[in-house]
Amino acid sequence: MNARLLRDPWGVPHVRADDPLALAAAQGRVTAYDRAWQIEVERHRAAGTSAAFLGVDALAWDRFARQVRLDDTARRCHANLDEATAEWVGAYVDGVNAGLAAGAARSPEFAATGLAPGRWEPWTPLAVWLGHHILFAGFPGKLWREHVAQCLGPAAVEVFATDGPAVAGSNGWLLAGSRTATGAALLAGDPHRILEDPGVYQQIRLACPEYDVVGLAVPGVPGIAHFGHTGTVAWAITNAMADYQDVYAERLRRHGTGVRALGPDGWREAHRHVETIEVAGADPVRVEVVETERGPVIAGGPDDETAVSLRYPPRVRGELGFAALPELLRARDVSDVDNALRHWVEPVNVVQAADTAGGLLHRVAGVVPLRHPDNGRRVVPAWEAAYAWRGWHGPMPRAEVTGRAVMANERGLAAPLGVEFAPPHRARRITELLDAGRDWTAAQMAAVHTDTHLGSAGPLLAVLDRLTGLGPAAALRDRLLRWDRRMSADSVDAADFAILRAAVVRRIATHPALAALAEPPAYPEVFAPWLALTPRVGYALEHLLAGRSLPGVDAAAEVRAAAEEVAGAAADPVRWGDLHRLAAWRALPDPDAAPGPRLDGDHDCVLATSSVPGVTHACFRGPAARFVWDLARRQDSRWVVPLGASGVPGDPHHDDQQPAWLAGELLPVTTDWDRLTEEPDEH
Repeated sequence: MNARLLRDPWGVPHVRADDPLALAAAQGRVTAYDRAWQIEVERHRAAGTSAAFLGVDALAWDRFARQVRLDDTARRCHANLDEATAEWVGAYVDGVNAGLAAGAARSPEFAATGLAPGRWEPWTPLAVWLGHHILFAGFPGKLWREHVAQCLGPAAVEVFATDGPAVAGSNGWLLAGSRTATGAALLAGDPHRILEDPGVYQQIRLACPEYDVVGLAVPGVPGIAHFGHTGTVAWAITNAMADYQDVYAERLRRHGTGVRALGPDGWREAHRHVETIEVAGADPVRVEVVETERGPVIAGGPDDETAVSLRYPPRVRGELGFAALPELLRARDVSDVDNALRHWVEPVNVVQAADTAGGLLHRVAGVVPLRHPDNGRRVVPAWEAAYAWRGWHGPMPRAEVTGRAVMANERGLAAPLGVEFAPPHRARRITELLDAGRDWTAAQMAAVHTDTHLGSAGPLLAVLDRLTGLGPAAALRDRLLRWDRRMSADSVDAADFAILRAAVVRRIATHPALAALAEPPAYPEVFAPWLALTPRVGYALEHLLAGRSLPGVDAAAEVRAAAEEVAGAAADPVRWGDLHRLAAWRALPDPDAAPGPRLDGDHDCVLATSSVPGVTHACFRGPAARFVWDLARRQDSRWVVPLGASGVPGDPHHDDQQPAWLAGELLPVTTDWDRLTEEPDEH
């Protein structure tokens, strides 16, 4: 079971082995060597043990991970794997365990926190996957809608229940050969995730006699799940924005040492046990874990009037879809990709694929339950049978590709499966850009990736245009009405628009008519991003200004007041990039870190470097990678990540791709083995 590790000029690992099991082990080993700190943090987060070395700031997540039973769900899903997939995952885990010590020795975070590298279990990659995606479908949004209904009445829910930026999304587009210079398809995109250091995607190549695949892997998970190119077929995904997680209001009561829950058939015994979370620098915390027939209780408990449980497919089915991963590596054409996706469960994705024979694929993959429409919008009572799951949607939607297909989390192919989607701006802009050109090449795709036109600017500018009798704000209004609506880092107008937008958001969010919403309900801290009023107003602003009004709020008056406030501030001009800086998440933050680099773009641009209007101009979410898969010649494909291939601070390849990422450039995907450098087996 020999394996060789080679690297390209950017430090990207290219792994060769004699067979798929040896290759999986080698992938695990190089991942542990390059990303030891990152994957150990993810292992601990999935197990709910990260506060033991990260301290009280990690406690809220650990509590949630314990209560939602992430680790136990991963064990269930692993137990249900077919023998061949389990063996393949096990080989990867063996490789991780073989490489962790060497990886930890070169990662200063271990010494800084006193963390010793642990041991991965056979189910750990599944737990890491769950940890990444448990909040992906945004079920806390249902807690928000319940909050709005209780505070302002059911009618107000629709004011906020509008298409807006989600926790995670992506751009993706597929050009048929009729639209390219080579006559072969191009597949491109950029996944939008929380921007992390190290990056959430790992550029890698996996080769053995059965296959040779280049792509973006998730560190800690074997194979190449989301973005890959085998030489004859390539695939990519975006978040389908499907609704497949439900929250139930539970009535619980203690019964001796146990707990009972009220369901459609009366009071039934619930699972209950207590766990202890160790916390660095603080006392241990005991957590009561309760699970009803609906699912784990994630808020409240037996001593509260009501509690909330979560029902989600991997917990119900005992499946994640990992059997798809080795099949994707073996894919030769789009029918193979399509067939592999029959296994897919979590998360629900829109998938595009193309092959060298001209085959094209555009479909949804995953599992979505059938249930009452109210389940998708709010917290529903566990004791009413009408809200029980009744099977699964199927078959998943698909569409024929004619010339080009675009996916950007909008209300499109997956519309029957979801409730809220991303605004249509990114999808429309990508379509407009693609349709403006012919004979596209891989190198030209960067111009689409980096487009900064802000499609959501219209409603605010339209309100400005209607305002009369302005004082100092008149000049600001006139200048913004001439603005080209591009969120360029060097643009003063873009900065002024963002400053005005933030002022409008803050004024509406602090309006007395919304005072009842300002105090979030007593849900766990991990749900706070979904329950905070100011971000909700910021993301709904386009709709609030374009016709959907809040009772008691005169939006035009607030825009007028905000414009006069901004214009009267008499500050020196600033450029958008001075405000809009990268703020990458780090498990171990550096309090002395300098401000991040200046960024182009904004959350409704194709270059979706997201801020939170009214809260911060800093960017916390954006393109976690960019890629173009060329089906004419794989070696003409391009990619880039925000930092680099290595997760080790100080390594030459820790952040050597960042200048290209910031400039909107794409780097070559090296496939010629003779242009790679073999790395000695010293670790």
